[in-house]
Amino acid sequence: MPLPLSKEVRELIIYHKEKGAKNAEIANWLKITERSVERILKLYREQKTVEAKPQNKGRKPAFSSNKMEQITAKIEEQPDITLEELVEHFELNISISALSRKLKKSGLSFKKRHFFQKSNSAQMSNGSVASGWDIFHI
Repeated sequence: MPLPLSKEVRELIIYHKEKGAKNAEIANWLKITERSVERILKLYREQKTVEAKPQNKGRKPAFSSNKMEQITAKIEEQPDITLEELVEHFELNISISALSRKLKKSGLSFKKRHFFQKSNSAQMSNGSVASGWDIFHI
């Protein structure tokens, strides 16, 4: 998408139109399309301004930076909290994977624990039978 025309060009369009020039002549002089001239004149008639409309590109954030600070504080307070619990606690309208990506961008990461409860049917290596926990090294 091209950039909006400068304020000076917009003011020239209004100036020439008020002096009686036709849209096609203005477009040729300023090397822009007639449709651009028409849009700017319409904007000027309706809103009495030549300012460009704000460019609101992209998707809106799922939550504010204030909410992100709250989430970070909750993680610091309760480091073993799951993503599902975060979504529930803060009533976020976001998927688990999207929250995970957002936290990774913020420098936070959830790492899997390398502790598994001892299975009765299969023995795992490097475990201590007395503690009931096995340590699994990847």
